[in-house]
Amino acid sequence: MKTVAPWTRFYSSSCCLCCHVRTGTILLGVWYLIINAVVLLILLSALADPDQYHFSSSELGGDFEFMDDANMCIAIAISLLMILICAMATYGAYKQRAAWIIPFFCYQIFDFALNTLVAVTVLVYPNSIQEYIRQLPPNFPYRDDIMSVNPTCLVLIILLFISIILTFKGYLISCVWNCYRYINGRNSSDVLVYVTSNDTTVNYLKLPGS
Repeated sequence: MKTVAPWTRFYSSSCCLCCHVRTGTILLGVWYLIINAVVLLILLSALADPDQYHFSSSELGGDFEFMDDANMCIAIAISLLMILICAMATYGAYKQRAAWIIPFFCYQIFDFALNTLVAVTVLVYPNSIQEYIRQLPPNFPYRDDIMSVNPTCLVLIILLFISIILTFKGYLISCVWNCYRYINGRNSSDVLVYVTSNDTTVNYLKLPGS
């Protein structure tokens, strides 16, 4: 009698490029880890040399400071937290520890919700895009070209772009979720009950890795 493990019945164990969900989650965690490490280095360099991120009035049409010290410290703290979360997800997927993946999964849900809120805002308040573009500095790249686009077409283009991003993020969320369920299923006890016809002895078999 062939038995099918419960963690393979209700979801897929493969993701993009036909790799396993564990491999996909590890690659995703490493990718986010690299990005946040680069952001942290940029923030630390900006904190060490604040004049590098201070733009004069001739450049932006007004005296503008990229970030003050308080916001810079908050951004550095967030980057450190993100590095910790990504490292936990990578380690959890590699060592098959499902609980370590939960913080990264929660971050993905939060990020998806924020992007969805942006899409809803664009859909409900389409004029906000034009107002935001008008507030950009006069020498901002392609500012005049964007302003010349029909407002309806601009809204549709932005909504299409956000929809593509949401679809991709949703796929990554499903990959991490499937990895969590796969690992959680592998670590839980799977009991197979065999009852013989000659006696009433019940044998319990625990799968390897349980």
